[in-house]
Amino acid sequence: MNIALLGIGQMGYLLGRRLCEAGHTVHAWNRTRQKAERLAPFGATLHANAAQAVRAADFVLCFLDNGPVVHEVLFDGAVAQALKPDALVIDFSSTSPSEARDHAARLSAIGISHLDAPMSGGTLGAEQGTLAIMVGGKPAAFGRGEAIFQVFGHATHVGPHGAGQLAKLANQMIVGITIGAVAEALLLCEKGGAKMAKVKEAIAGGFADSRVLQVHGQRMLERDFAPHGRMSIQLNDLRNVLATAKEIGFDAPVTQLFERLYSDGIEHGLGDLDQSALFIELASRNGMSGVKDLL
Repeated sequence: MNIALLGIGQMGYLLGRRLCEAGHTVHAWNRTRQKAERLAPFGATLHANAAQAVRAADFVLCFLDNGPVVHEVLFDGAVAQALKPDALVIDFSSTSPSEARDHAARLSAIGISHLDAPMSGGTLGAEQGTLAIMVGGKPAAFGRGEAIFQVFGHATHVGPHGAGQLAKLANQMIVGITIGAVAEALLLCEKGGAKMAKVKEAIAGGFADSRVLQVHGQRMLERDFAPHGRMSIQLNDLRNVLATAKEIGFDAPVTQLFERLYSDGIEHGLGDLDQSALFIELASRNGMSGVKDLL
């Protein structure tokens, strides 16, 4: 397949490498060329601008920061006009559902198909090809995109344009809120005199067990807050949830609480750490010793 990648950050690089290793023709563009250059040893062709990268592509994959950046790259430059008439744009970025619908409508007006396809599974899932991909758009476009999705993991078509982003918001609500529950529970045990590691071991396999407990809980025990999914990104996701909830008239009090907690953590200097660093914010609130050593 002839594929263009727009945005070669952490995920764009890992997934671009998988596409190259699978034998596909890959054209890469990133604002900071140095990031795109990491794909050159795997056979990717680098381009000075996004319009050049997409000109011959059958599939255009976006791995960009957020909805406004996607809009800027696709529509404020010459990218949309440079697309082949039968090209399929698959946006793996995390945007709001309304932004995804708007981008799809703008592309449809010039005869271009679009899917919103946010992912879950992080860098480990990207490296192993086990990402969960939530896809919104027309069924026929989803069928075309499956050849791409199979390289990355498992995709599920969840509904029309914007539905993929709704599913991702649900994913991020569950992850972000569960991280807080795990952190608070472990800290409660620590302050009460129980050993956190033993508590985690004791509840493994029971009803409270989860991947968040096993992965993020272990990071909390090890004080390993190297960013896999940053606090700042988690906060942006929760704010997207609240904006969408407001649009459709839905009350989300639990998400509102966690939006404040992540926001407070970022104000206290945790923004570039992993989401599990909410542990530090909650420890600090409880005056627990050694918190400064966690920063």
